[in-house]
Amino acid sequence: MTMPGGRLTQQDRRDIAAGLAKGLGYAEIARRLSRPTSTVSREVSRNGGPGAYRAERAHQATERRARRRKQTAPSAPLAADTAYGRDPEEMRDFAERLVETLVQTGVQRMASRVLACLYTTDTGTLTAKDLAQRLQVSPASISTAVTYLEEQELIRRDRDPRTRRELYSVDNALWFRSFLASAQRNFMLAETARDGARILGAATPAGARCEFVGEFLRRTGEDILRTAERWQHLLIPHE
Repeated sequence: MTMPGGRLTQQDRRDIAAGLAKGLGYAEIARRLSRPTSTVSREVSRNGGPGAYRAERAHQATERRARRRKQTAPSAPLAADTAYGRDPEEMRDFAERLVETLVQTGVQRMASRVLACLYTTDTGTLTAKDLAQRLQVSPASISTAVTYLEEQELIRRDRDPRTRRELYSVDNALWFRSFLASAQRNFMLAETARDGARILGAATPAGARCEFVGEFLRRTGEDILRTAERWQHLLIPHE
């Protein structure tokens, strides 16, 4: 019998695939495997989702990730990974999944790795040297990534008054500010699209297309801003 805390076996993955094919939910599949529901949901989400999950492909992908970790793992484990009794393997898996999710939303891969590193660090703050060591990349790669993240307002740059080193941080307010910045960019695009409709002629196919885009971005942007402002005081009480 597979122990709940052990790694998924190839047979476990076949059972997950069979359960998904039968239309079973994650909780029921997990119960049959004597596993936490989170283990099953994590396994499926990082291997294509319910509609694309394949047992053999998932097992091969897991083996590839394990080989990569062995090749790139630092000689000494980072204290942050095991703080509060966390499972290092589960932490690495989560960090990888977070990176892949960010990449799918359009964030550059190295920037995604930096952002995931900051968000899985309890302090939420690291120096460029810390990031380079944790991610095992060059300082130049870190510099490019943090510049991109700053432009998107996803991280904050400060300077340690004691060491004079630059610090890169994330906090709850950053996502809100990034969200607002994104909405403002959409409003700019909406304005440009409306100008296009005027120049092309609203009665022409191209002009009508621009008119629709401009109006869509304006209205949805206004809805998004109203929603964000309504929730800001609950999610960011110190702002």
